[in-house]
Amino acid sequence: MRRRQRGFTLIELLVVIAIIAILVALLLPAVQQAREAARRTQCKNNLKQIGLGMHNYESTYGMLPPGVGRFGCCWGTWLVNLLPYVEQTAVFQSYQNLGGSDATGIRYAGNPNNANVATRRFPVYTCPSDTPNSPASNITSHNYVVNYGNTTFFQQNVTVAGITIRFQGAPFTAYKGSLSDDGPVNAAQALTFTNVYGSPIRFRDITDGLTSTLMVSEVRQGQGLDARGFAWWGGASGFITLYGPNARDPDVMTGAWCNTGNVLNAPCQTASAALPSPFNRRQGARSRHTGGVQAALCDGSVRFFSDSISIQLWQAAGTTQGGEVMGEF
Repeated sequence: MRRRQRGFTLIELLVVIAIIAILVALLLPAVQQAREAARRTQCKNNLKQIGLGMHNYESTYGMLPPGVGRFGCCWGTWLVNLLPYVEQTAVFQSYQNLGGSDATGIRYAGNPNNANVATRRFPVYTCPSDTPNSPASNITSHNYVVNYGNTTFFQQNVTVAGITIRFQGAPFTAYKGSLSDDGPVNAAQALTFTNVYGSPIRFRDITDGLTSTLMVSEVRQGQGLDARGFAWWGGASGFITLYGPNARDPDVMTGAWCNTGNVLNAPCQTASAALPSPFNRRQGARSRHTGGVQAALCDGSVRFFSDSISIQLWQAAGTTQGGEVMGEF
């Protein structure tokens, strides 16, 4: 006579399911932390590779790449100049009118060749902790930007709450000498344009020391129609240290877009023309990592900078000729 096998009761199954759910709930944060640690390490490696590329570029040309071209916004930024030094020589060679103007050729996505560059997502320029975005015409945003100093992209003195903050040099030049201009808007203006933007800097000009000066930092890719991280365009190609990492102070995307409706985006404002100093073109260092940002110094080392870093120390790290006495980061 066969004995009838006894199965699990409903209560026993529910108990097992409950135990599994508890174990998953306990393990999930650990798995997420491990994944974020791996992403953070990859982000650090990207900054190391960019820093090494900057040093190789400087060894080749005797100067760092220009932050923007001679005419400003739209004919290639440092991202393009650095491509051969991050194993993208063929892509670089396809780019046209680098450093030019509307009088000499097309903009960063003005023909299929340039669009093929500007619509690519380069892993070395992308932090895996962030969400990739392409705010306009499939042109990509990225996560790393160069240091434009301690004031704004116009690299002039600014006055905040009655206190004047002097611009004291930066390893990359953007719109120095202007208070509102983004460059010529058409070929006719280019022919009579007298400003010279993006003048390259040499390592020997960084008198504060390579170990004490920020070179490249993270920035968040703005989500939706938002220009943060849109570094093919000069107005988003750098960061400033006027305010600290992940600060509540708004970025200012003059002449571009902000998306304040997306909760993933940092504070921002925009305008069709430059606002009064210091509320003009600026983008702060930001990241998706908890508690701070990663940045490469001019000596090529990469450090994690806490959100709680002294603003005086952070601003000093943003200058090349400030002569500040630096403490520990």
